[in-house]
Order: sequence, then structure tokens, then C-alpha cells
Amino acid sequence: MRLFGRHGFKNISTSVEAKYHGLVNQGATCYLNSVLQVLFMTEDFREAVKRSSKQNVGIGLLGALTDLFDNLQKHTANTHKIITQLGISRVYEQRDAAECIEKILTMTSPVASQIFHGLLANQITCSKGHKETDRDAPFWHLPLSLVDFYNQDYSVVNGIEEFFRPTCLNGEHQMYCDRCGHKVDATITDVIKHHPDVLILLLKRFEFNYSYMSYFKTSCFVEVPYSLQIPGSEVYELYAVVDHFGGVRGGHYSATIKTQDEDRWYKFDDTQVTPLDYQPFQEK
Repeated sequence: MRLFGRHGFKNISTSVEAKYHGLVNQGATCYLNSVLQVLFMTEDFREAVKRSSKQNVGIGLLGALTDLFDNLQKHTANTHKIITQLGISRVYEQRDAAECIEKILTMTSPVASQIFHGLLANQITCSKGHKETDRDAPFWHLPLSLVDFYNQDYSVVNGIEEFFRPTCLNGEHQMYCDRCGHKVDATITDVIKHHPDVLILLLKRFEFNYSYMSYFKTSCFVEVPYSLQIPGSEVYELYAVVDHFGGVRGGHYSATIKTQDEDRWYKFDDTQVTPLDYQPFQEK
């Protein structure tokens, strides 16, 4: 899972005096710890949670997030309240980080989560150039499939191009055009009607194999750019990565996050927070 902040958007914690603190793993909750560190380091989200919590008297998940973020600014913290609010009953069962962050964003206030919220739509263009928009779809992330790259490198830039590549409809798949009055060739293109301030890309390494009726993980090398242009002329800069190490039945999550003032990457691995001595992502 990769998080890109819109160019010029204030999305990284600017407080570097106390440095950064880790989160206690409650069993196999590294997926939760990694996601929470990213949300904490997204300053606009952290401040919005704090404001919303005051308006809602600090109840529920908002209150738990506010308490956690306050603690993280001072010392290593635990996630007991968050786990309770999310209804996680089996802490020794590893879960998916992408599903976790989506659940948190869904359960918190719309004001706090809006910077991650985007809106997709299908744009249908007939061969005569007539356009119409269909099926608005809210999203928290854009999914990029890695299933066809098992033995070769994968480029996020190419993946985005493929995601927004038009699909041609012709022959028996022609579509009826109201303005033409009959079936015609057409193209369908995904367009972003609302660009989120922070764009989450989900690299789908886990896929279901129907031949073996089981999941498998694609472990190809992924080329991640420092900046990324999305159709619509929106430019995003990478500031956080949540990585999974291991296989389908087990593994470990950690987060790598860049601070703004220091312009330095840190690795957040449960209770351990360490600065990196190298630039992990290429400049473009």
C-alpha cells in the first residue's frame, strides 16, 4: 500500500523535536500499527480527528484515535482502545492492512477522513464523440493488480496508465447511444471526478487462484516513483509506504514514512522507529 500526498498539500507531521515513537504489538497487530503510524504522520488527518473528537465529546473511535495520537507524541503507546473500537477479537490473527485503513476511515468522521476520499466515474464516449458519465463510485484507494507480473518487475507509473486506459466496446459489445439512436462502437474510461488530497494506491499482491482454489502472493519487484501524475493533471508526491513481508499464511507489516521538515525517511516497525540512511525511493 502506497500513499501519495497531493503536490503542495501539508500531509506530514512537522514536529520533529520529540522525534517519533512506536506502537506495542498486541499479538499480530503489526498491520494495525503500520496503518495507525501513517495516519498519525498525516498531520491534517490527525488535527481533523482532534477537532471532530471535541465536537463529539471524544466518544467512540474518534476519542480512541485522539488519545492514541496524544500518547504517540510523548512515548511508545498501545492500541487497546483502538482494537476494542474496531471490534478486533483475535489479536493473534493477522489481517489485511488495506482493509484495516478503510475500516478506520469509514468509522471515523467524514470531516476527518475526507482528505483520503475520492470519487471515480465511468465516462462513455461513442464513436461519434458523444459523452456521458455513468456509475459514480466513491473510493478510499486505487487497486493496481500485480497478478501478471510474477516473474518480472512492476512499474507503478505503468500500472496507473493501465488503470486509466480506455476499454473499447465493438462488435457484439457495442453500446446503445441515446443521441445516435442506435448501437455504436464506444470506449469506457475511468475518470476521477474528485481527486483526494492523499491518494492511496493498493498494490494487489494477493490474488485468488481458481485452479488451486487458494490465494497466492506475487513477490515481484515494484518500481515506485517519488512523484506521480494522475489523469486530470494532478501530481502526488510519495510520503508513506506500508509493506508486507512473508507469505499468504503469515508475515509482518511495517511502515516507511517521510518527514517533511527533515525530508528524511523513517521505518516504523511496531515499537522500533529508526531513521533510514538511504533514499528508498527514486526521484523523478
